[in-house]
Amino acid sequence: MAKSTVTSFSFPTRVVFGSGAVSQLPELLAEYGAKRVLLVTDQGLVHAGLVERVLKLVSGSSEVTCFDRVEPNPTESCLEEAVTLLRRESCDLVVGLGGGSVLDTAKAACMRLNHPGPLNQYEIQVEGYRRVTGEVPANIAIPTTAGTGSEVGRSAVITLETDNRKAVLLSPKILPTVALCDPELTLSLPAGLTASTGMDALTHNLEAYLSTEFHPICDAIALGGIRLVGRHLVDAVKGGGIEARSGMMLASSMGAIAFQKDLGVAHALAHPLSTLSGVPHGLANAIVLPHAMLFNKPVSADRLRDVAGALGCAVGGLNELDGADLAIRKVEGLLEQTDLPNRLSAVGVEEDLLPELAAQAIADPNHRTNPRPCTCEDMVRLYRAAL
Repeated sequence: MAKSTVTSFSFPTRVVFGSGAVSQLPELLAEYGAKRVLLVTDQGLVHAGLVERVLKLVSGSSEVTCFDRVEPNPTESCLEEAVTLLRRESCDLVVGLGGGSVLDTAKAACMRLNHPGPLNQYEIQVEGYRRVTGEVPANIAIPTTAGTGSEVGRSAVITLETDNRKAVLLSPKILPTVALCDPELTLSLPAGLTASTGMDALTHNLEAYLSTEFHPICDAIALGGIRLVGRHLVDAVKGGGIEARSGMMLASSMGAIAFQKDLGVAHALAHPLSTLSGVPHGLANAIVLPHAMLFNKPVSADRLRDVAGALGCAVGGLNELDGADLAIRKVEGLLEQTDLPNRLSAVGVEEDLLPELAAQAIADPNHRTNPRPCTCEDMVRLYRAAL
């Protein structure tokens, strides 16, 4: 950092972490004086029995209304349904129970309650946080996957149906009041979902570390998160117990704390893959990440070598370029070890869609803090390389 540069940065979020932590929910509701609670979740967790478990926990302490219709890659319509229920039932606190889609919906609903303008006016690229000036209800986030880190994030991703693209809504006010992180809730996750969400956590930490923004605290957190992924991801996918699950849940939260620094081209590429091709976000990140790393290698070899070391590679004596190559090979190896596809063609993406994907990717704000500037032609080349 140049001596003449002045910057500012912050560090958020109350986290309650550990096996069995979800049992503290009634005490937290009492602490925040919650009388009427909106529980935001999805049908998968209803069928898995987790919703019933949480409802039993809080029975008698608060009156709970359940919105269980959150969809993958939640749309504006889904969000408005949740907000309608939040307003109609006069709820004073929101609990999000689920993965990133659920937690983002819960956070966005809290913001939306008293901010009724067009949703795109709250996007990150138009400094939407400046328009979030009204009251926002308290929000307790309970993650059931280890990937997005939405439980400690200032943003929420909602698909705008008018132009079928993901909008990143941003405001410190939508940070969950408490992140209630219980790794036991992830023990039953299928291997494929554990792998793809784990690669999402890796992508967050890695892109945050490479981001052009200055935040030395987040740099340290990002490297710590990468170390946890390197140590625990494969074990968690192969059926490892609570230690592996705890490590990955920490890595997930650390990744979202770290990307206060913002992200990079991998996320810009991944978002359109979800909206236009239906590729789950974590899997999209996993497939494009090695190609994004290779693209950034000419300007970020030193940091990529750090990544290799954090992932457990022996980098002593290696120059920066060789260390960067080792990091790329290590990430490719994680895809293989966790049985994730490594080509976009394997998940149904066809070449004739590349121009439309690239147009959305270049419009996505995430690449603005990528260490190497991107053009639309770069986006096409990256998609084609990953195809």
